[in-house]
Amino acid sequence: MFQNLIPREGKFFELFEQHAALIAQGGRELATLMENYGDAELRQSSIEAIDRYERSADKITHETVLLLHKTFVTPFDRESIHGLITRMDDILDLIQDVAESAMLYDLQRITPETHQLAELNQMCCDRVKTTIGMLRDMNNAEAILRLCTEIDRLESDADRVMRSAMSKLFRDEADVRQLIKLKAIYELLEAVSDKCEDVANLIEGVVLENA
Repeated sequence: MFQNLIPREGKFFELFEQHAALIAQGGRELATLMENYGDAELRQSSIEAIDRYERSADKITHETVLLLHKTFVTPFDRESIHGLITRMDDILDLIQDVAESAMLYDLQRITPETHQLAELNQMCCDRVKTTIGMLRDMNNAEAILRLCTEIDRLESDADRVMRSAMSKLFRDEADVRQLIKLKAIYELLEAVSDKCEDVANLIEGVVLENA
């Protein structure tokens, strides 16, 4: 039944894929931001790019919700469609939060751990994009589930990096203001991978129900 519905309501998958492409771009730009944070011009360029991706993604989310209300036959259940697009949107919202918070807090320096977390987030975002691109065809079920497992593993890696970063921060950082700023950035960066895992978990449920 699932396969028969896909050609009739492929628009949902197009919107998911457009949004996922923006997530991947946002993840890459966040990694670039952390890599070039010391260059004010490049830093501002990355922050502006992330803002554009987030606003474009908001429009796609809105379009998807409107389509959901107008569509009688959907490719999978309505609650999962709504949950998927909103959880995807949460990823870019948090990426934007990281970029804006670093600017608003006037963060003076970036640590190796921020680089690690941003790189893990980029890998998560890239896998979200790949997974979403396979969702049209349940013949991809095994590959989709493997990617979901990879995202879960990357999220666990991000947890470990953040715990280590927090321990080091509270042990070694003498500047209390810098400590508070970095703690907030670490938490936001780790939350990006959490949101990617949320998307992976929802997709896993959809696949298991419909494959």
